[in-house]
Amino acid sequence: MNKERNGTVLASGSALPARRDYKDTIFRRLFQDRKNLLSLYNAVNRTSYTDAEALTVVTLENAVYMNMKNDVAFLLDNRLSLYEHQSTWNPNMPLRDLFYVSRTYQGLVKDETLYSSKRLKLPAPHFLVFYNGTEEREESSILKLSDSFEYVGTQKEEPNLELKVQVLNINQGKNKELLELCRTLKEYMIFVDRIRLYTKTMELDAAAERAVDECIHEGVLSDFLRKNRGEAIEMSIFEYDEERELKLIRRAEYEEGLKEGREEGREDGLKSHLRSQVVKKLKKGKTAEQIAEELEEKVQEIEQVIGELQKGC
Repeated sequence: MNKERNGTVLASGSALPARRDYKDTIFRRLFQDRKNLLSLYNAVNRTSYTDAEALTVVTLENAVYMNMKNDVAFLLDNRLSLYEHQSTWNPNMPLRDLFYVSRTYQGLVKDETLYSSKRLKLPAPHFLVFYNGTEEREESSILKLSDSFEYVGTQKEEPNLELKVQVLNINQGKNKELLELCRTLKEYMIFVDRIRLYTKTMELDAAAERAVDECIHEGVLSDFLRKNRGEAIEMSIFEYDEERELKLIRRAEYEEGLKEGREEGREDGLKSHLRSQVVKKLKKGKTAEQIAEELEEKVQEIEQVIGELQKGC
């Protein structure tokens, strides 16, 4: 049987301690509530289930890759649903979901034998991302794992492995019907918009406090925010500060590169700085795509640098 701790079912066989350096998010906390989660499922699938206890939560409690943690995973209607929230566009979600679903399936069949002549039955997976980043995106889109595959030559092969993730844009004016059907999701969108608005003219901590207080007063996520006011402010600050800090780091790295370029020769200095940054990020297990995104460089350029490093250049 799956093990349950603090209302969360472990998909793995052993109860490893959760990473202490992993920060929870408002989205994840909201939809740990079974009633909210069932409402979201009904809104997405246009169903009308009423028994929240029919949900079997299988969210991984442990970080599974580079401190990444899946947001919500559950079983209902003979379907395995994996829901994620993203405030920045991430084309690597199919790969992340592949890691998550593999661990989840391992937990679901841990008491079975894979060498039996009897075919094991698995709940069909459904991968969904709720996106509310500032980058303009369509209402609905599909990300495919096969888009990350590299092929030799020009002939593209039929992939032997595929995983599709549907991305739903929940920003203001997008997927209105979905947001009307799930009140919690709509109010979460309003709360996020409020913080973004105030961070334009206020310090982040003040913006988070003001947004929380106003939403409580206006009945937006009021029960959750009232009960978890301090934690909600802390989580909001962490989420937005992390995004802002990444931008500052990129800017500082760029300015440092310019400085080295002026001292050593612009082209050689920037290249040397880029190589050192790539080395640091490779040591942290970053992929070429992740490094390119974080350094705001082209993937081809990062791959070229990695190739030179591997050759000992």
